Amino acid sequence: MPKKRSGGGLSPTQQAAKFLGVSVLAGAVLAGIALPAVGALGLAAKGSVESFDELPANLKTPPLSQRTTILDANGGTIATVYSRDRTVVDLKDISPYMQQAIVAIEDARFYQHGAVDLKGVLRALNRNAQSGGVTEGASTLTQQYVKNVFVEEAGDDATKVAQATQQTLGRKIRELKYAIQVEEELGKKKILENYLNITFFGQQAYGVEAAAQRYFSKSAKDLKLQEAALLAGIVQSPSRYDPVNDEAEATKRRNVVLQRMADVGDISQAEADKAKGTLLELKVSKPKNGCITAVKGASFFCKYVEKVFKSDPVFGKDREARAKIWNQGGLTIRTTLDPQAQESVQSSLKDHVYQSDKVAAAATLVEPGTGKILGMGQSKPFGYGKNETELNFSVDKAYGGSNFGFPTGSTFKPFVAAAALEEGRPPTQEYPAPYEMPYPKTVRGCEKPWVNDGGYKLENENESEVGPYRLEDAMAKSVNTYFVQMIEDIGMCPVVNITDKLHVRQGNGDKIPEVPSSMTLGSTGISPLTMASAYAAFASRGMYCTPIAIESITQKIGGQQKSLEVPKSTCSRAMSEKTADTINTLLRGVVDSGTGQEAGLTDRQSAGKTGTTDERRNAWFVGYTPNLSGAVWVGSATQKVKMRNIYIGGQYNELVFGGRVPGPIWRDAMAGALEGKPVDSFNLVDIPRADPRDRGDEDGNGNGDNDGDNGDNVIGGLVNGGNTGGTDGGAFPTPTFSIPEGWWQGQSNGNGNGGRD
Repeated sequence: MPKKRSGGGLSPTQQAAKFLGVSVLAGAVLAGIALPAVGALGLAAKGSVESFDELPANLKTPPLSQRTTILDANGGTIATVYSRDRTVVDLKDISPYMQQAIVAIEDARFYQHGAVDLKGVLRALNRNAQSGGVTEGASTLTQQYVKNVFVEEAGDDATKVAQATQQTLGRKIRELKYAIQVEEELGKKKILENYLNITFFGQQAYGVEAAAQRYFSKSAKDLKLQEAALLAGIVQSPSRYDPVNDEAEATKRRNVVLQRMADVGDISQAEADKAKGTLLELKVSKPKNGCITAVKGASFFCKYVEKVFKSDPVFGKDREARAKIWNQGGLTIRTTLDPQAQESVQSSLKDHVYQSDKVAAAATLVEPGTGKILGMGQSKPFGYGKNETELNFSVDKAYGGSNFGFPTGSTFKPFVAAAALEEGRPPTQEYPAPYEMPYPKTVRGCEKPWVNDGGYKLENENESEVGPYRLEDAMAKSVNTYFVQMIEDIGMCPVVNITDKLHVRQGNGDKIPEVPSSMTLGSTGISPLTMASAYAAFASRGMYCTPIAIESITQKIGGQQKSLEVPKSTCSRAMSEKTADTINTLLRGVVDSGTGQEAGLTDRQSAGKTGTTDERRNAWFVGYTPNLSGAVWVGSATQKVKMRNIYIGGQYNELVFGGRVPGPIWRDAMAGALEGKPVDSFNLVDIPRADPRDRGDEDGNGNGDNDGDNGDNVIGGLVNGGNTGGTDGGAFPTPTFSIPEGWWQGQSNGNGNGGRD
């Protein structure tokens, strides 16, 4: 074995041998450029060499991932999101100092050589042989660009990234071959532009524009000499030369770049020396990525937009294709969010429910006739800390919401009334509606009847609520027994038909179960967005429009802008104009003199319905004007909090019900959203009255909501784990909630009372 020199280095013989070996390797690499896909050297086995005759088009114009900007309806920025923070810019928008600095330090002979710098290879071989190790590389800027393209394509796939950066002869040959073709296709200026846009500068900044903004809070075109030198120096090792975490090391590297610029003649020595004497003078801008940074409390709406994009087939044939477009970014998404409405929603929520409260509140505003979501917010902000949540209480599970939505209580009753009117029942329809009654022995369904094989009973909120009642009074007072008798009369199938047309589904996407509690008293979980959209059909005289959040999308790829197709709202008739007008008249009574008086607007017509569920675990107000519909839910996401003797928003509440807490939230949110907007009127109908009744307050105190605590009103109603009932018997299917550790779900736990309103 050859002996080492006394100084510990390689002997002349060893140096010569190493130089010869590296030279042979370099020769093989260079020779491989001219080889076919699988050459005599067997390179395919050493580096997965594929076809050298096919240059992927994306090497010429790679689809670089960029930031996506989400805008409100007026063009204001809601948030920016990105997998990689990058803004692609033209070479003319990059400081000449930056162009010179990156070339000087990374590839000083860039403009003199081709894709492969033979002189640089020989120089590197010589220096590496002298040092006894690899102290200098010979990759040209073009080769580095090619490697970055493959790394970019690999994205966050660790295996693909490893393949794109593996130190093998095959990969090197492929890189060289592509570099030659890129030089021929693009030319030096375009390669430099692409390189500066693709390379990583540390601190989550990809491309020179993002780097200039991150470190100096300015555009790349405005970079000074010393600033450009600093950024150029970072590229070799973003972690080692990070100026934020190691200013001294970054300064040394910057000065190396400045000296190199002087050595190659880009600047004078005097300019270099002067720049070396300056401080870094960083003006760091923190990364502002993701919906968590959204303005006006629009984080949940922002996440909803992302979920829509990733789930709607209009954006790609499958989820993987849609996710690829989203991650690639470069999108400008103009949404339906109205800044005035959004600010009003958040302001109202903040005024009435504190972030630290035991319960939460969510509110959503939708425009009748268009389906546009104008506002969406909740009292607990988006986040992962205490009193924060990533669950969007306003939407279905598929869009980031709760597993099942929330039981709606009496806000479901207008659907029953609409179904009855569509079946030909008059608005003066009268039923005995006693204070207490057994559920009907059977109730007709679409396919099979529901059978009351457990002797289940129900009662109204107060003993004073004894019929007979007509529909108008029953709606204003939210009389439970009236609506159960109505569904016994018409059957459940008409309600199924109307809720299908209104796209009313459970929060998990399933249809409403065909059982009386779900079909009349709102025991099934539904999201606020679903309820607001359904009630919007009343406001638009029977026309239902699917909710939409996106107005338009443009995408910038390779300097080119293109428009993307976006999902459109689909409007269809859910009921006759006469039925809708009648419901509007009925629900006007709720806010005028019924359970929703505290929610009524003072400057325009409004209509709505209160709802409170089993043991006061949920309270709702869903209402609308002719040009805006809104739903407000208040409750515990875990469904564990019973809203009795509770402080909410700093106010003590002996009993919480739909008209007391959700109602004022709805009123203030709607009032602010509609300020300055046109005042329209409903097409009300005349409903004859047989004998005037006192439609006043029904909570026993003179000012309450009679659809309050109904948890005690279902007698003997044990739950059997979510059984939906039917002719084969089974307990009355009114679900309560059980909470697995670390999460929550809205399914029956097998031992709760039925929730209804």
